[in-house]
Amino acid sequence: MIKNLIRYFKSIYFIKAFLVALAMVIAVLVSVYFFDSFDVGFSIALGAILCAPSDVSGSVKHKFYGMLASIILAFSITLLIGCFNDYLPVLVPLLIVLVFLVSYISVFGFRASLISLSGLIALVLAFGHHSTEISILEHSLFIVLGGIWYLILAISTQLLLPKVQADFLFVELLEKTAEFIKIRGKLLAEVNDRTLLLEENFKLQTAINELQENIREVVLEKRFSSGFSNRTRRQQLIFSKIIEIYELAISNAIDYEKFDNLFKEHHEKVDEFKLLIFEVSEKLNHISKVILKEEKLTYENNFKVLLKKIDNHIQIYKVDVGLPESREGVIFLLNYKAYQEKQISNLMDIVRILDNYSKNDKIRAIKDAEQFLTTQDYDVKKLKANFTFKSPIFRHSLRLTLTMLIGFAIGFVIEMQQSYWILLTIVVIMRPGYGLTKQRTKSRVVGTLIGAAVGVGIIFLTQNPVIYGLIAALSLIIGFSLVKENYRNAAAFITLYVIFMYALIHPNILTVIKFRVADTLIGSLLAYVANYFFWPAWEAKNIKEFLSKSIEGFSDFLKQIDVLYHQKGEVPTVYALARKEAFLQVGNLNAAYQRLVQEPKSRQENIAIFYELVTVINTYLSSLSSLGMYIRTNETGKVPKQFEVYIKHILSNLDKAMELLNNTESTICLESEELAIATKHYDDYFQILSNKRDKEIEKGLPITKEMRSQLHETQLVSEQVRWLLSLSESLIKNIKKI
Repeated sequence: MIKNLIRYFKSIYFIKAFLVALAMVIAVLVSVYFFDSFDVGFSIALGAILCAPSDVSGSVKHKFYGMLASIILAFSITLLIGCFNDYLPVLVPLLIVLVFLVSYISVFGFRASLISLSGLIALVLAFGHHSTEISILEHSLFIVLGGIWYLILAISTQLLLPKVQADFLFVELLEKTAEFIKIRGKLLAEVNDRTLLLEENFKLQTAINELQENIREVVLEKRFSSGFSNRTRRQQLIFSKIIEIYELAISNAIDYEKFDNLFKEHHEKVDEFKLLIFEVSEKLNHISKVILKEEKLTYENNFKVLLKKIDNHIQIYKVDVGLPESREGVIFLLNYKAYQEKQISNLMDIVRILDNYSKNDKIRAIKDAEQFLTTQDYDVKKLKANFTFKSPIFRHSLRLTLTMLIGFAIGFVIEMQQSYWILLTIVVIMRPGYGLTKQRTKSRVVGTLIGAAVGVGIIFLTQNPVIYGLIAALSLIIGFSLVKENYRNAAAFITLYVIFMYALIHPNILTVIKFRVADTLIGSLLAYVANYFFWPAWEAKNIKEFLSKSIEGFSDFLKQIDVLYHQKGEVPTVYALARKEAFLQVGNLNAAYQRLVQEPKSRQENIAIFYELVTVINTYLSSLSSLGMYIRTNETGKVPKQFEVYIKHILSNLDKAMELLNNTESTICLESEELAIATKHYDDYFQILSNKRDKEIEKGLPITKEMRSQLHETQLVSEQVRWLLSLSESLIKNIKKI
């Protein structure tokens, strides 16, 4: 409990919330003390709030420009709405245009969507400005001042505490990767239904990909802005090792049906591997705690004992089943053990980097690190390209505009006390996807009701303004810090903050609470209904694009694996970039599938087929990564012609799959006879090697390094390309069903 509380205080979410609260409190106190005006302080505090959404993980440069854009947008919108607030014939068209344009900014990506959110909140709060002390121009200028004030605090904090953001991101990535690896161990031991475990893995892959992108921006870009310090080297090297561990976990591609048949009578062999995988997961969690200074770094582990047990079980399996029947199973177990040894090696590398950081001046940089940064395209052509009903953002902008117009009309007609709360609720709840909007609607309503109930209880217990002020300040910090992690609890604390802020200045606080709850319910209902009926962008219609991009990523990655198999030597940057793109595209597909399953059952078209496709795609990534991992980490022989035949047919199938998804007629047709010949050549070559080894065993000769390498390479590479071909055929078969 205490450790969790300490971790919460160390989190970047708490630090950001504390900065927002600090900026607001100082602004109000200075305003009241020096200018005897609450309104000036309120306007400055509002500027800080409007600047805060775009303060997300990233480089100092991106943070600065993001917050600056939010400040400019907030100033412009506040001034425009304020000038025409009393002129309804002008205000309504202005509202329509501004809501659409500001929400449409989201086409430029995640950071742009947060700038858009700042602009929309500024638009809504502009309706609440009724000060007699300061004009709308002064109010807008003070908002700029508040935004600049928060920007200075945020940038200064990142510069003064550079470790906080990076360490927090590393801890999250390590813990998510540890969880991912643990599930891989559970999948290995599961003998009944693996569906739920696979779905958990899909979710984790999405989260891991997002964290990796954030760390790339924070750590890799730091090299260009602040030089290449030893700490930066360490962070880059640790990051590369974590990615290696993650890829290795995915690369352990297993045909579970074949695996279960092979070891159905020998499940104790599998249990030892599961224990080893769990130990790797625990070590990753230990490293995350070391970074947070919750534990001291230790080299202690059970790896040697577990590996020895696995060796013993492999020998027992070989004796029990006998040669040559056990050869396939033995080679699989030895290859799987080799993968785990690579995981352990990467883990111990991280431990050594952490332990020797202060005295290690030989840490080298990641080659061509800048190429691994995902740059955001801010070309204005993107606005034109998305100006179509096919674009989810375009639909969302229209939907939000109409919903805001309806909310504005309801507030105007029934003359509620703070009718702009309806609009504020719509802005913070509505998202392009139905599933997330539904989830946030439920959390918002429940959180608001909880906050209102607690607030009413406290009001009946005490009328002490000092207590009200303390509760408001604490609720603000806690509420803002929980927005990303737990939106329901965040809504409850933010409601408490609003209640007790009004309790300090409003004589009838119970009336305020009543209207707050009513406005939230109306806004939530409008947001939920609108996402269902107004130009919904159902994921079943959009998921094809994610499938196509994933398959395209596979095609590029496979081509680079083929090149590396022929050329040998050092892994080129173009290979690593193709691998990264394949992983990112599959992560995007997994996220799209999660959105699909959150939608109404009636809208989940072909859900069973899409589940099958997503499973095949993830299995394909595992197999592809496994093939690439083997080729780049082992000495390989001359590439056989049959390998080229398989690669040609696999790439042909991937092209066919993309053509089917894009509704274009395929003209690709390859002879199946050459594939049958290639398969026979692989089988014959493996049989020749096996017979040769059997004769060596009869003579009592130990296996040579060359023979072991040839057996392993032939068995693993042939198995992977056959499986890749089978999976590519499965892709075509399932896509045809859509």
